[in-house]
Amino acid sequence: MTTEAEGLTLGAVSDLVERKILTDTVRIFRPGEPVFNEETGMYDPGPDVVIYNGPGAIFPDSGPGIVLHLEGQAHVDDSASRYKLHTPLSAPLASRGDTVELTAAADSAALGRTWRVLDLGQTSTLAVVRTTFLDQNTQVVTP
Repeated sequence: MTTEAEGLTLGAVSDLVERKILTDTVRIFRPGEPVFNEETGMYDPGPDVVIYNGPGAIFPDSGPGIVLHLEGQAHVDDSASRYKLHTPLSAPLASRGDTVELTAAADSAALGRTWRVLDLGQTSTLAVVRTTFLDQNTQVVTP
């Protein structure tokens, strides 16, 4: 007996997720090389380097976590406003500290918000999307 699920491949699931869930547009970028300003004698921020601009989805992560910070010990940042970014597996990996901006979304309250990438995207044997953990930088408040 053959079921419909048996014919479903991981690639087909990935395609379905990309078409039906990754419906927002996200931009991942990092600061470019500083540019020397001859008039001021100072370095100005260079243009942003866009790592990715394409389909994605941002979801809240679980509630606030607790991390014990020990002096001199390395730790992964923790945040009270954690989110997850989902992008296609074909999207490049974001690096820690990159910025994610939501440039098009069904929820207009989410537009213009930015997040900081906390760590490299997760990977797994059966991945259908790339998951990257974020910390929200901005929140747009409308009257």
